Amino acid sequence: MVQAIININERANRILNIVKAKFGLRDKSEAIEMMANQYEEEVLEPELRPEYIEKIQKIKKQKKIKIGTIKDFEKRFGLN
Repeated sequence: MVQAIININERANRILNIVKAKFGLRDKSEAIEMMANQYEEEVLEPELRPEYIEKIQKIKKQKKIKIGTIKDFEKRFGLN
């Protein structure tokens, strides 16, 4: 585990206290960790995550479906 001394403004401190209380966390470190995890899930591009690369590799190995022309595609998926 990494330890860090950080300087935050009063507003950020209040937000950490709210997150800590809302989710029943023990300390502000857990609140920061939770916020970092949510940031990763919602903001960072998925292609940067290893799970995304694994998922793409599995999809590439799947059998391809030949659909032919646009008319064949529309017929196959009932788009007419």
